Amino acid sequence: MATAIAADEVARLKEQVRKLEAINAALMDRVERSSDLHAGAFSMFENALTLEAMVRARTAELEEAMGKLATINAQIEAAHHDADAARARLRDAIESLSDGFALFNAEDRLVMCNTAFLDIWPEFRDIVARQPTFVELVDLLARHGSTLGSLVSPERWKQERLARHNDAGAHVQLLADGRWLQINELRTSEGGTVGIYTDITSVKAEDARQRARELAERNLALQSTLDTLSEGACLFGPNQQLQAWNDEFANMLRVGRDIAAHVGTHADFVAHCVEQCQLDRPQAVEWREGRGPRISTDCMLGSRNFVIRSVTLATGGMAFAFDDVTDRIRFQKSMTEVAETLERAVRERTAELVEVNRQLADAKDEAEQANQSKTRFLAAASHDLLQPLNAARLFVSALHEKRLAASTRGLVGQAGIALDSVEDMLESLFEISRLDAGAIQPEVRAISLDRILSALKVEFAPLARSRGLAFAVPETGLFVSSDVQMLRRVLQNLVSNAIRYTAEGSVTVTAQADGGRVTVAVTDTGPGIAAHEQRVVFEEFRRLDATRNIPGHGLGLAIVRRSCAKLGHGVTLESVPGRGSTFAITLPIAEAREAATAPPGPRRSKPAQGGGAILVIDNDETILAGMRALLENWGHAAITAVGPDHPDVRAAAAAGLSLILADYHLADDLTGDQAVARVRALHGGDLPAAIITADRSEDVRGQLAAAGLPVLTKPVKPAQLRALLRRIAAAS
Repeated sequence: MATAIAADEVARLKEQVRKLEAINAALMDRVERSSDLHAGAFSMFENALTLEAMVRARTAELEEAMGKLATINAQIEAAHHDADAARARLRDAIESLSDGFALFNAEDRLVMCNTAFLDIWPEFRDIVARQPTFVELVDLLARHGSTLGSLVSPERWKQERLARHNDAGAHVQLLADGRWLQINELRTSEGGTVGIYTDITSVKAEDARQRARELAERNLALQSTLDTLSEGACLFGPNQQLQAWNDEFANMLRVGRDIAAHVGTHADFVAHCVEQCQLDRPQAVEWREGRGPRISTDCMLGSRNFVIRSVTLATGGMAFAFDDVTDRIRFQKSMTEVAETLERAVRERTAELVEVNRQLADAKDEAEQANQSKTRFLAAASHDLLQPLNAARLFVSALHEKRLAASTRGLVGQAGIALDSVEDMLESLFEISRLDAGAIQPEVRAISLDRILSALKVEFAPLARSRGLAFAVPETGLFVSSDVQMLRRVLQNLVSNAIRYTAEGSVTVTAQADGGRVTVAVTDTGPGIAAHEQRVVFEEFRRLDATRNIPGHGLGLAIVRRSCAKLGHGVTLESVPGRGSTFAITLPIAEAREAATAPPGPRRSKPAQGGGAILVIDNDETILAGMRALLENWGHAAITAVGPDHPDVRAAAAAGLSLILADYHLADDLTGDQAVARVRALHGGDLPAAIITADRSEDVRGQLAAAGLPVLTKPVKPAQLRALLRRIAAAS
């Protein structure tokens, strides 16, 4: 570009010089030829001088322009030298490439390439000097068949190659001599194309070797898989030639190791199965075209049962599997026979079980009747046994109230102690019997543990002080889920035992919450329990060696075990002989907001106004005599009767009564509440009344509580009776 500018400048200056020289020559010629007739020679001389000065000025400008031209020519020469050096360096760089390089200009002519490019395409050596177009090069390759595509279809290959050249991307060409060539083409800023030609034959060869290894490994894995199958398996290619099989297949067809000679083709395979193996259903091994589902066929090969499965493959071949099911079918037949035998045995056994169930139902009915009889017996026994005991208690209490000699009073006291012992034992036995018979059903609800523990503290603190023991009961603020009566009875037994068997030290009650459970423990400093005795301490009438001299019946812990089992509470024992014992029960914790309020106590009968006699109704004359003696000793007027219809009752009701004490079970199936109702009807007022009974069943208690009648259980303790009388007197 600099050369072109300099040439234009030189041409312009030359043209100016030429014009000045022409002007100068014209002026000189005019001066020489003209004459001044009026003495203008001097004027013409002056003009000549002026023209000369102008010529000199123009000549100086011309010389300056020539100097600039020389400078520009020198610069052009240096630029030419630098361009030649740059072209030489570019040529060297291109020649140093191991890949073929070709540069096409905007007219798609080859303007530059390296030797590697010509080594790849030797066909271009003779024409590269004249800068052929890319189309000419492609035509030449198509005519020579230099690529595999040009050998197969020259015109099609030519069109595809020109299209890829126009897209200027990357692609791979397979040459006719087996080499692989990767071609990368890129557009230049002037609209030309740069092409890089890389020989990737070694890469392709390695890739082919890798694929061959993978194929070999896959074939080996396939063969290993086939050999592990218990079924016979074979694979035919799309040309119906046998390609793969396993040893089990050869064994089933009885062809040995030379399997290709017998079933090398599918036709041979079918013929061998039908002719040599007596296949009864040839359609099981027929050839199928196209993709389709797997087909299973039950058939016979000789004397054995087979299931032949066949499936068409995506490659056009087929796979067959032979499953020998002879043993399976024989086993199924034997199992069918066994099943039939079992069915007969089951039918026979079912008939026997029906008979057994009938017998069990009869036995269950008998057991229920026996249980009902037991319940009735317990009710009757509790009444019949406690009636004389209650009478004896009343007589002893009446004697104790009288002025007696010291020796006689001692005997009366001993009789009272003996009666207390008998009463405690009978109550414990009755409670155990009711628990075993299911007569006691717990009413589980959320209850305040502190209410029970505070009652224990009030009940047993005096006893502990009398024995010189420290007695500690905590305030927990906990609520538990249990039956209030049964839980109180369990803790009473544990605390009573701890105080009874502890000579010195302390008895401590603790309560600890852990997660959703509460553990209530009673710890004493008593003699402890040996390890071999801890397993049997909860049995009935079990007395330990260390406590045999201490009064007791061995029934308290039996009641604890049975009650906790019915409530679902856990019971544990930890004891070290000589250091004491800890009995603990674990029960569910409850939230305070779930705790139900305590059920209301029995509705108190409104007391009658004024004084009056106490009416005692009982069908036992002995008890009536004892009650009369005890009440009279306390200063009360007592009227006794065996029923509400006795004439004395009518007379007493007319005169006025202050209280009715009635037994629950009276003669002629009359109950105490019914007797009270009759007397009240005679008296004409809401007369105070209480029921005295030996029946401890929940049904009776619930019935009497609903009627608002207080209950005293037999044998009646004088203190309980006196407390009842005081409450009635205070209420009136």
